[in-house]
Amino acid sequence: MVKLFVPGRLCLFGEHTDWAGHYRTMNAEIAPGAAIVTGIEQGIYAEVEKSKLFEVQSVAPEIDEQWHDFACRMDEQELKRIAKSGSFFCYCAGVASYMLEWYKVGGVRIKITSMTLPMKSGLSSSAAICVLVARAFNLLYNLNLNTLGEMNIAYVGELRTSSRCGRLDQACAFGVKPNLMTFDGDEVEVQSLNVKKPLYWVFADLCGEKDTVKILRDLNKAYPFASSEQEKLEHLALGSKNQEIVNRAVKYMAEGEVEALGHLMVEAEELFNSHVAPVCPDELGAPKLRAVLADANIRPMVYGGKGVGSHGDGSVQFLARDADSQQRLLNYLNGQGMKAYPLTIKPVHTVRRAIIPVAGYGTRLYPATRALKKDFFPIPCPDGRVRPVILILLEELIQSGIEEICLILGGEEERQLYADFFERPLSEEHLSKLSKANQEYENHILDIGKRLRYVYQRQKRGFGHAVSLAAEFARDEPVLLMLGDTLYRSLTNKPCALQLIEEYERYNCLIVGLYPVALADVGHFGIMSGVWEDKDERILNVSTIYEKPTSSYAEEFLGVSNGMGNREYCSVFGQYILTPEVFQQLADDIRHADEEGSTREIELTSALEAVRSRVGMMGVRLYSQRYDMGNPAALVDTVVNFARL
Repeated sequence: MVKLFVPGRLCLFGEHTDWAGHYRTMNAEIAPGAAIVTGIEQGIYAEVEKSKLFEVQSVAPEIDEQWHDFACRMDEQELKRIAKSGSFFCYCAGVASYMLEWYKVGGVRIKITSMTLPMKSGLSSSAAICVLVARAFNLLYNLNLNTLGEMNIAYVGELRTSSRCGRLDQACAFGVKPNLMTFDGDEVEVQSLNVKKPLYWVFADLCGEKDTVKILRDLNKAYPFASSEQEKLEHLALGSKNQEIVNRAVKYMAEGEVEALGHLMVEAEELFNSHVAPVCPDELGAPKLRAVLADANIRPMVYGGKGVGSHGDGSVQFLARDADSQQRLLNYLNGQGMKAYPLTIKPVHTVRRAIIPVAGYGTRLYPATRALKKDFFPIPCPDGRVRPVILILLEELIQSGIEEICLILGGEEERQLYADFFERPLSEEHLSKLSKANQEYENHILDIGKRLRYVYQRQKRGFGHAVSLAAEFARDEPVLLMLGDTLYRSLTNKPCALQLIEEYERYNCLIVGLYPVALADVGHFGIMSGVWEDKDERILNVSTIYEKPTSSYAEEFLGVSNGMGNREYCSVFGQYILTPEVFQQLADDIRHADEEGSTREIELTSALEAVRSRVGMMGVRLYSQRYDMGNPAALVDTVVNFARL
């Protein structure tokens, strides 16, 4: 049984430009479409499992009784017939028919447990159910589709119904976060966006009437070639003028210019009313929408507002001034007979803290580790200095913007070693023998010491247990984890840790650095499998993570196909960005082990896999070189090669 959640979607800017941009396949003078679309907090919750049939059940109290559960054989013609039936579940059958036709899958059972997403309100409830079905088949039958693949199948599946959805509707596949979508003919690209300040949106079902089919029919008459001045204005509004508005919106969101973003909503609505609405005046005159946007009681609470979806008297959206205004606006709109919902888009926590576990004894480097902890082994560096391993790691973190670092030690007795190195100034005798540059560097080392915090792993219960001890230090925020027996060399001007942090800020989820290894070496690492999210094959949507597999198991189950048709094996790089869910999972694992009286080790990999199965995980191929120093041969290679540029 797999639990899924797919949100609805709200188009913030760029409505209609998805289908308009598609006409570039017939008229190259049409500008590409662009839209900012976000998933919302409301959506569809379901439990899915394999079945001999295609079954859709609902125990969701929010779904009207007129929609009854149904089941049918996995038969292409029968599924296509149901897809044309007009029921809510016809969308499910449309996607299932495509899956059967192209992937020869078996059946699934989908039980909708809750549906908080309003229907027929411009929030794409139909697209959400289509994405849900596509994702269910993908996960249950290991189809290795990335998110864009799921989105495209959901789109094609909905087209097999009587619906005529747009390409941006299925943006709900990307979760509750804003995305920039571009539509250039048949090509669709999706780029995650971040915001600098919280955005307090309110959207509401006007509970009015509109004919979306008529709106789309009238607007499409202007394409692919405009035949009147009014149609030329429509091309302009959905083309170059829309691109300019969307570009400004992206800028305002990134720079935290919230008031300017609200004013831009007003500008976009005025452009729609002057350049697009006259093409379909009966529907786009939208008296109810325009009255709400002009309501004097609303204006003090908002920076701006505009229509939603195809516009008309369907839904309205506002950007509230703050959290209090958002709540007051919700109360007001609901009191006016509308159905209003909040959407708060928060900035992604940037990563300011890091953890380095250094509690291990270093058995494979015995007897040197009797005299010196392995994280203090000296390593020649490109600038001619010889640094201990721990200093190299700490400098990379600081160069990446990390402000506090927690070292996980084996016990209090080790604390003095780090205090002597990072906190105790050199004697005047030793300091005077250093060059001026190295005297200044001595101050740099002492500054690093001010950023260090310590926790102690008194019981040796595994790597996951060691990491869990830093939960209080992480403060319920994302934290970067770096292995203490591996060095990292960036092949760009950005440190490896900073590359990872930037990808976290794009995807806002559990992130693991990945590194390709030969099949013969997989038994030394955690190995990730999944599908590439991007054309450059840098971002892996991870479908499983497996600790130290055998070569035969990895070859059969863990290879990742690349663009050349070959299979790669992606090991854990040694850097992670852990989310609060990971620490909660580790705490649960420790509690369960204690309740069972078990002495088993608490593994980080199993906790990562549990979190991945619930909320997802991304792997990032960094522009980097990894140097392991956990065994004698690797140590020799590191000492010989790390100093080389």
